[in-house]
Amino acid sequence: MPFQGKIAIVTGASQGIGEAVALELAGKGASVALVDIRRDGMETVARAVRELGRPVSVHEADVALPESAGRVIQEVLDAHGRIDFLVNNAGITRDTLLMRMKDEDWDAVMNVNLKGVFLFSRAVIRTLLANRSGRIVNIASVVGVMGNAGQANYAASKAGVIALSKSVAREVAARGITVNCIAPGYIRTAMTDRLPEDVKKAFLGIIPVKRFGLPREVAAAVSYLLSEDAAYITGQVIHINGGMYM
Repeated sequence: MPFQGKIAIVTGASQGIGEAVALELAGKGASVALVDIRRDGMETVARAVRELGRPVSVHEADVALPESAGRVIQEVLDAHGRIDFLVNNAGITRDTLLMRMKDEDWDAVMNVNLKGVFLFSRAVIRTLLANRSGRIVNIASVVGVMGNAGQANYAASKAGVIALSKSVAREVAARGITVNCIAPGYIRTAMTDRLPEDVKKAFLGIIPVKRFGLPREVAAAVSYLLSEDAAYITGQVIHINGGMYM
């Protein structure tokens, strides 16, 4: 198993892409630390990880709170003894046109989607530097590159994730640590399933492969970027969008 003995933290791990990533890594031998604000969802994922025969820990936390990151990192070190991988996946939306967007809509999305990545990356980086190895994969979005009407806050947060990733990648590359982004397009998750049908049809119309992506397809790319085969890849954005953006 390629990830035997590796310890992976996955935020936003209670459903969707985070759940798929946790199961993908566990299936390849990793021990997994699940982080989310929804304990019930994490417990369901944790049971599935245990069924794969892998150790798992559950950490209830709001990634937007500065005190959460340090606490979770210490809990993971206490539970597993080391950290090798961080997958920053937690994200929310508060969609509306800019002229109708409230300050709290902007702040909530930026705090979870961008500040959360900053907080957890900063909290884990000292451990990875001491190991002189490690991988960070941040989940961005296609709209962080191409923009999207009604999602100015979400697009800005994901564009920030991309810029943050590239900057951190330059800081830590010489110590054997890689930092990359995955920018999914329309992926079938609970968050996207809540979109109105006319919006879904509009998205489908601009996707050349004429279907929506699956969480496991994103998880497979995360697994690759965490692997030794990707040791010479850093500061990059891998697009998984069916040709929606080229």
